[in-house]
Amino acid sequence: MESAPFRADLADGPEDVRAVWRCGRDGFRIRVVLWPVDGAQGSILLFPGRTEYAEKYGRVARDLNRAGYAVATVDWRGQGFSDRLTDDAKLGHVASFPDYQIDVAELVSTAQADGLPEPWCLVAHSMGGCIGLRSLIEGLPVRKAIFSAPMWGLNLPAAVWPAATLLARLLGLLGVERRYVPGSGPGSYVTEARFGTNVLTRDRETFMHMARQLTEEPGLVLGGPSIGWVGSAISEQRRLAGAPRPDLPVLTILGSDERVVSARAVRRMHARWPSARLHVIEGARHEVMMEVPAIRARFMTDALKFLEGNRSACAAGLGAAAVAP
Repeated sequence: MESAPFRADLADGPEDVRAVWRCGRDGFRIRVVLWPVDGAQGSILLFPGRTEYAEKYGRVARDLNRAGYAVATVDWRGQGFSDRLTDDAKLGHVASFPDYQIDVAELVSTAQADGLPEPWCLVAHSMGGCIGLRSLIEGLPVRKAIFSAPMWGLNLPAAVWPAATLLARLLGLLGVERRYVPGSGPGSYVTEARFGTNVLTRDRETFMHMARQLTEEPGLVLGGPSIGWVGSAISEQRRLAGAPRPDLPVLTILGSDERVVSARAVRRMHARWPSARLHVIEGARHEVMMEVPAIRARFMTDALKFLEGNRSACAAGLGAAAVAP
């Protein structure tokens, strides 16, 4: 496999890291990143969210490595260092949400070829939660799944949903699906928002760390979503809402101050999912894994207890790893 670039100087993650290029069956080049660990007790397939990239999860990978898990992640098509899909590299676009499953296949194939130890588990954040749920339905080979603020619905008022769906379809028919959603543009939310009003995290250092990554590596920047992305996202969320729930252990972790995805949609999904549990962390915003140290520790404690059962040895050694700056 051909080596791909990775900004280890910006990731603040484990030193042992490998990035490779993979080519999906439709010809798009996808970056897959692996953080192995000696004597791993299992592996995490990490599905990032919209606008995200592997380097953003360096600190999360470090915590998971310290807990004994190898980690593999992917830059979804159209973001990170993977191929961008339009002439405007800042436009967050995808032709159809099921296309992301092509990228999932490349991540799984890479993890298998690299011999990442089993059992495998899924950790999926935001848009990655939408992609991850589809992957579970289609047979992703994992034993358990953890969703962080999953995008099972956009955070729109209920009365707006019908109009948003109709508008997305209409604009798609008019051939403007590759234009920015009104009100958005090529700028990155992280670099343009003020910390005091941001909806992602209450941790100033983490927020500045994310902004620094994008300032120092402009190739990772992604702006607002396209009209086509929004229309496809709404369609996929409706399909998932009506699909049978995967029969495997699932833990969903949501912040009480969630303002990016629909908390109502998350609760509705859990209402008919006997094998799934929902934990709400008080005070957390959207980036639960990248919050203030106490919330990060809570997330990692809950996640590892869920993955490993009640193994006291693992829980006892977690605190320092989970809150490491």
